Amino acid sequence: MLFDGEKNVNALVELTGGTQANISRHLQTLTESRLLRRRKEGLQVFFYHRRPDDLKLCELVCGSLEKEHTAMAGVFRRE
Repeated sequence: MLFDGEKNVNALVELTGGTQANISRHLQTLTESRLLRRRKEGLQVFFYHRRPDDLKLCELVCGSLEKEHTAMAGVFRRE
């Protein structure tokens, strides 16, 4: 959801349907892992990608995982 630009927790909750506690926990983990950065504006905190190339890396990893899971699903369907 952050590839389209920075967002605050409330926007991410609305977009994902997750709970505020769960989204906040994920954002904290990603920020501590240095994958995201945060910017405070008044009472709101906005999160954004630390590096522009994160999208390429995510697409590569997610695409690889999707192929692997699709192949595994095919194996289980045949049995």
